[in-house]
Amino acid sequence: MSSARSIAPVDPAAIARALAPFGSSRMLPPEAYTSAEVFEWEQANFFSGWHCIGRSADIAKAGMQRADRVGDTTVLLARGEDLVLRAFANVCGHRGHEFLPCGGEKTSRAITCPYHLWSYRLDGDLFSAPGYDKESAFDKSEFPLLALPLREWHGWIFLDPSGTAGSLDEHLEGLEERVRHYSPETLVVGGRQDYVVETNWKCIFENYEECDHCPAIHPELCAVCVHEGGANWEPSRGAWVGGWQELLPHAATMSLDGHSDSLPITGLSDAELRRVDYIAVFPNLLLSLHPDYVLTYRMIPLSAGRTFVECLYLFPVHATEQPTFDPAFAMDFWDITNREDWAALESVYRGLDSGFAKAGPLMADEEVIYRFVTMVARGYSGLPISALANIPTTNPSETVTT
Repeated sequence: MSSARSIAPVDPAAIARALAPFGSSRMLPPEAYTSAEVFEWEQANFFSGWHCIGRSADIAKAGMQRADRVGDTTVLLARGEDLVLRAFANVCGHRGHEFLPCGGEKTSRAITCPYHLWSYRLDGDLFSAPGYDKESAFDKSEFPLLALPLREWHGWIFLDPSGTAGSLDEHLEGLEERVRHYSPETLVVGGRQDYVVETNWKCIFENYEECDHCPAIHPELCAVCVHEGGANWEPSRGAWVGGWQELLPHAATMSLDGHSDSLPITGLSDAELRRVDYIAVFPNLLLSLHPDYVLTYRMIPLSAGRTFVECLYLFPVHATEQPTFDPAFAMDFWDITNREDWAALESVYRGLDSGFAKAGPLMADEEVIYRFVTMVARGYSGLPISALANIPTTNPSETVTT
């Protein structure tokens, strides 16, 4: 369970309304989505804690190094000779020069600064400092790279650039049981689609966990899944929410006609082979677990009203080795569906930014959105970020544990 470290510049009364019991609460106020000041606060608090920065497979070999932007700075990732992936501040201990520019990649047995050629082992220890090596008073052990907490989890890389967010196990508490059957660490990328959406990242998160909008804007989706009903996973102390939808009888997966050009993921239960699970991990990773592929959305907020979204399609290796394998069956379907969502969410953002919007109510079946809103509101208040809340349930069958 992670916590923000300061109080957000959001009206305390509006936060209190968002934290009211389910059934009487309100959504976050419009300025939580549109304010540049709130955006900067979120970057300094939410995105300085545990969040997903990519896939392990992208930096899998010893010596591979990459600089990634995290908020307003960059971090250096390096895979050691021991195959352990580590994260460091992208700053040389000599004069502060970056080892790699943002987005830069290289493979080397050492991390070397291009300015004065100080060199570090892949574990961050300084071993060569030209001009200082012969000075007896210079102790290289006093100048290691600044290491940042990093964990690999089922093939995803999670980073805590602040170093103060606590345990990733607490952040993901309860999620292992939902994900492990799909063995996502063994899946390979079969396709990728990138989008820049003119909306706030929280709008995307909220939209992902409800399907009340599906009959209005997603005819393709409604043709292959049961958009009504389904169930939400019982909340845990972790910072994630989720639920599932059943496929219609004729559909093997989510595609335009319900057919699959992949093969089922091995190890799934009969129930998992007939549904799609939707899981949203705070603050920026969305998982769609299908019987035959896993679709991920990784959000990188660019501004209050602009979000980069990376969509990866992960398939079983044995499926991609089939001569007839073609990821288009999944990618075409979700590209259409995503663009339908993006158009709606860009309209939502324009409305929120109009000056006329107010914090709206939550419908009786929007329990998962309530959990997300309260996670954000707790974070704004400096409280632990967790999906666990005392939510009165009028229909207990709507929330499941298995």
